Amino acid sequence: MLRRLHPDQPESFAFTPANQAWAEAQITKYPKGRQASAIIPLLWRAQEQEGWLTRPAIEHVADMLEMAHIRALEVATFYFMFQLQPVGSVAHVQVCGTTSCMICGAEDLVAVCRERIAARPHQLSADGKFSWEEVECLGACANAPMAQIGKDYYEDLTAEKLGWILDELAAGRVPPPGPQNGRFTSEPLGGPTSLTGAAQEEDHNGSVALAVRLGDTVSRIQGDEVPLVTTWLGKGGGTLATPPARPAPPEEHPRPAAGQPVDRTGTTELEAREENKAKPEADVATDAAPGRAPEALDAPEGEADDLKRIKGVGPVLEGKLNGLGIWHYRQIADWGQDEIVWVDGFLNFKGRIERDGWIAQAAALARGEDPEKND
Repeated sequence: MLRRLHPDQPESFAFTPANQAWAEAQITKYPKGRQASAIIPLLWRAQEQEGWLTRPAIEHVADMLEMAHIRALEVATFYFMFQLQPVGSVAHVQVCGTTSCMICGAEDLVAVCRERIAARPHQLSADGKFSWEEVECLGACANAPMAQIGKDYYEDLTAEKLGWILDELAAGRVPPPGPQNGRFTSEPLGGPTSLTGAAQEEDHNGSVALAVRLGDTVSRIQGDEVPLVTTWLGKGGGTLATPPARPAPPEEHPRPAAGQPVDRTGTTELEAREENKAKPEADVATDAAPGRAPEALDAPEGEADDLKRIKGVGPVLEGKLNGLGIWHYRQIADWGQDEIVWVDGFLNFKGRIERDGWIAQAAALARGEDPEKND
């Protein structure tokens, strides 16, 4: 399939400050001279910010990575996950049309999109709120037919249910993703036949429960969103503490597996991890964790050191370290194994401190030396 850039392009592109910091941090993951390896995550973040990938965005990312523009264009036009034309301001609907979904009713879903959104894929609806396309297998065959809307999967769909979802999104509400026929996850319609060791008490499976708490299924990513605070629709920035009331969806059925036990192993751990991510850093730092918390300062003593001079520390990690009270090279240079284990666990980058040699680098910087010259 020939993929070309859209004829109507904006004049310029810029990451939001938070997304710019995020992008710069991604580049630090790769060795000097190999920064072009960050091309896909940076293009993806540009698309998550704007909804689609514009020519100025592609060229901006290429300039950040010191790449020829044509190389970035080659990547953007090769991968079908990159949208090269404007998408709906509210949502872009990707209907799976591969075998399982096709024989279970995907053509009915496509008909809804043609009628309710636009006659052709990749066209905007009359109000500009929606766009759609048919895609290859999205890997949810047991819950066919399905569609990806924004970031999440809507499974076990019917034409009526998809129409209701579009109505909800147009009204400013985000329907819970996941199975839409009362199924808990991908168990048989008659209920689970294995992993039945504990009672099923949750309203949603783990991934759907997280999506519901985040409430960001169709929102754009500005990079400064607070975890678990709802940025309800459109481009981020504002929050909506109480979403508009949601009327009951059509054809509500009791969950087939209701009252039948399922295995919840891992669900509570996931919820605990997500809750920790939502806590202010000062609160998380007081939680019991392996190792020992390092020396922390309420504020830098004089001018804070530029921790980004340590190989492997970008703007995001520097911010996290500052949030832990780490402002100076000498603090890092004094870490022992217990402190390394503790910080490793908190930053969720296990092994990076020792792999990149933070301690030796920090010690050299504290002495006023250039650690790169000591390599």
